Amino acid sequence: MLNKKSVDDINVKGKRVLVRCDFNVPLQDGKITDENRLVAALPTIKKLIADGGKIILCSHLGKPKGEPKPELSLAPVAVRLSELLGQEVKFAADPEVVGPNAKAAVAEMKDGDVILLENTRYRIEETKNGEAFSKELASLCDVFVNDAFGTAHRAHCSNVGVTQFVDTAVVGYLMQKEIDFLGNAVDNPKRPFVAILGGAKVSSKISVINNLLDKVDTLIIGGGMSYTFFKAQGGSIGNSLCEDDYQQYALDMLKKAEEKGVKLLLPVDNVIADKFSNDANIQVVGRGEIPDGWEGLDIGPETEKIFSEAVKDAKTVVWNGPMGCFEMSNFAHGTEAVAKALAETDAVTIIGGGDSAAAVNILGYGDKMTHISTGGGASLEFLEGKELPGVAAANDK
Repeated sequence: MLNKKSVDDINVKGKRVLVRCDFNVPLQDGKITDENRLVAALPTIKKLIADGGKIILCSHLGKPKGEPKPELSLAPVAVRLSELLGQEVKFAADPEVVGPNAKAAVAEMKDGDVILLENTRYRIEETKNGEAFSKELASLCDVFVNDAFGTAHRAHCSNVGVTQFVDTAVVGYLMQKEIDFLGNAVDNPKRPFVAILGGAKVSSKISVINNLLDKVDTLIIGGGMSYTFFKAQGGSIGNSLCEDDYQQYALDMLKKAEEKGVKLLLPVDNVIADKFSNDANIQVVGRGEIPDGWEGLDIGPETEKIFSEAVKDAKTVVWNGPMGCFEMSNFAHGTEAVAKALAETDAVTIIGGGDSAAAVNILGYGDKMTHISTGGGASLEFLEGKELPGVAAANDK
């Protein structure tokens, strides 16, 4: 059980509060094309304004690799945040992030004011968690609030280093929600607990499968990684994705599931194509019966039924990774069937970030899920049972 202090446990009146947000938004010609992350940050910012804090926001954007790149400036974010909050968000345009503009702006702040610092990754030390930059960030504030789950699995200056030089470090509402849902779903789930794993590679989900087999009642495996399991069991998979080095591992996992009494479900049929294209020739074949020259690109209709049935009576479902190449409409059926099944269950449904979050939103089921994680890599590491540096750095209750 993770029990961290949050913005509800502190009083920031008259205090300078540095808030690490996730403003890593897509920009096209200086325009923000998707502002979900800005909107998601508002509850924490509004709470701190209402409490009379002096709010200093910071975030990274893209990968400027330690040098100022004008196209990765957070200036457009300050403009849009001002509109969303209905009050000015002053932008401190220092290429060195903590520079004369930032220092002067902070010195003049009144209670309830908001400023935004420049892209933290303009500084090369940010991703290396360098002490000097951490101290500079800490020098601006009395209190630190981390609300950026997307970078919680990385120890950087603006989310971990800074906490060594401030007395009070807490989590914001977004981080709190991730800890409550993801962390506690895995450590203390309402049962039956079902996990659905998809995506291309077994290798990237090894620790996840291993950790979840100790915790779930049912583990469903679909997507590209299922073909490695089929081949390991002696099936023919044609040109399908396969990681030959992981065949033994797949067999070990099947054995572990059996020993633990966990139901491990693999596809029983697949939608296959004669080339990797939406207008390829398509057919449905049984598992491990893919002819040469063909490749599996989605789960088949029988599998859709079995997987949907498996989540019906669940009380907690965690899903990470699509069932097929959902970007192509002919191979999105499996992913959509799973999304629909989750939308119709009474369970607490938690979607790990990345592709699964994108798929659920594109297919229009986003509002039917209990929680959609904002961090792909961070949510995977949570499911692996790892401690996330950005979470660990906050004060315990």
